[in-house]
Amino acid sequence: MEQLSRQFIEFALQAGVLKFGDFKTKSGRRSPYFFNSGLFSRGSTLGHLVRFYAQALLAARATGRVEFDMLFGPAYKGITLAAGTAMALADFGVDVPFAFNRKEAKVHGEGGLIVGAELAGRVLIVDDVITEGAAKRESLELIRAHGATPCGVLIALDRCERTGTDESLSSLSAVAALEQSFGIPVIAVADLDDLMEFIDSDAPAAAGIRAHRQAMLDYRSRYGA
Repeated sequence: MEQLSRQFIEFALQAGVLKFGDFKTKSGRRSPYFFNSGLFSRGSTLGHLVRFYAQALLAARATGRVEFDMLFGPAYKGITLAAGTAMALADFGVDVPFAFNRKEAKVHGEGGLIVGAELAGRVLIVDDVITEGAAKRESLELIRAHGATPCGVLIALDRCERTGTDESLSSLSAVAALEQSFGIPVIAVADLDDLMEFIDSDAPAAAGIRAHRQAMLDYRSRYGA
């Protein structure tokens, strides 16, 4: 298990962002775990989070998996994540512009849908998770409509989960489907496999969540890609 992913999981647990129990997801499924990035709501935790994003992105670039010229944050959660990741990248010596969108076009002042730098070159989308993938597809189309090239998506956690109903589950996860459809990589700081490895590890924080191991295995067996 990569050290960065392990450190990120420990951080998410400590911050109370990653929880275990019985949760109803947006899709209506009952999940034994829940990741709520909205709880990264203090300056200290947000600052720590975006350093993980920046490190994961730079590691992907170092291996040739992605190249990027700027960041884009989809409204609303992606706004602070893209801005924060740009700041963290600058701390690592990589200074790139960023932009985000409005939900509705502004008709006064500078107008338009985009705030920040002009969308240009290779644009990397920064967000928290991918569920059905529809929101990311909208961002991809928006970037292309402005004459730029979407080059990848950076997220915190890949649930490695198939979409659809129990009666008609997709063959691919939402992440894999997006990668296949648009030919771009999705970079996650951690994924479900990392989480399962962490539960089975000797990390002190793992002891407190090991009781949920079987529920996690059952859920992965049912919905995992």
